[in-house]
Amino acid sequence: MFTGIIETLGTIQEIEKENSNVHITIEAAITNELKIDQSVAHNGVCLTVVAINDNRYTVTAIDETLQKTNLSTWTTGDLVNLERAMKLGDRLDGHIVQGHVDQVGTCIEAEETNGSWKYSFEYDPELNNLTIEKGSITVNGVSLTVVNSKRNQFSVAIIPYTYEHTNFKSFGIGTKVNLEFDVIGKYVARLHQAN
Repeated sequence: MFTGIIETLGTIQEIEKENSNVHITIEAAITNELKIDQSVAHNGVCLTVVAINDNRYTVTAIDETLQKTNLSTWTTGDLVNLERAMKLGDRLDGHIVQGHVDQVGTCIEAEETNGSWKYSFEYDPELNNLTIEKGSITVNGVSLTVVNSKRNQFSVAIIPYTYEHTNFKSFGIGTKVNLEFDVIGKYVARLHQAN
């Protein structure tokens, strides 16, 4: 489990394909605190550390993960939002995040608004995910509050701290992002479909 509060950014150093799997090597300030078999959220995707070498570590993504996330668009040099799993008893500063991406969304608006930033995203409504006005959403692993909730799109406001300490600063129109919808919102959606 995660909280959607990003600890640091990592930089992709190497991407190696092996059959249908992809091994991704990342350089990050937290590498010396990691251990093999540890879960780390990468742009909201829970991946297991399989190797550590100095200030770099490697994770492996299987085909299922590549199909349901934006990992297949990653290239060397990309910045990745990183969060280690929360410890039992820690404060839940964001919201409950599973690290299981529901679908990929597309940035359709990115604008500075007098010291902060507004981003809007579009997603395929056929997968029956929904946002709730003032509810939670995870975008590339970042816990955010939904504004302008619509059937297939929503917006979020980003404060300067979040802009500087996440990969939101690299988003533009067309950027593909990982979306994990709020687990409570998913429950409400399922109830609504059942009735």
